[in-house]
Amino acid sequence: QVQLVESGGGLVQPGGSLRLSCAASGSIFGVTTMAWYRQAPGKERELVARIFSDLRTTYYKESVKGRLTISTDIAKNALYLEMNSLKPEDTAVYYCNMQISRRDYWGLGTQVTVSS
Repeated sequence: QVQLVESGGGLVQPGGSLRLSCAASGSIFGVTTMAWYRQAPGKERELVARIFSDLRTTYYKESVKGRLTISTDIAKNALYLEMNSLKPEDTAVYYCNMQISRRDYWGLGTQVTVSS
């Protein structure tokens, strides 16, 4: 059984930066994709960034391209999201997701608030 725990969220001013981390406990052998989703109040959860098992292919939501960067350290069972030039519209709960052996795993989320 894999458990995912996010950390690194917080309150930041517009234009600021945060680095989110996701730690996976248990084996992630067979992982096919790793991703960050977010859900703002009153909105549906949306995909922000994804990295595939080749560790090179990535996907980004259009509105975050050039500002957010997804990366992973497989040896540490960790996933990261570097967030720069943050905007108020980036405010949301951010969730870590991993697809392992055709099963979806989710963390409980970490709150990111961008406000002056």
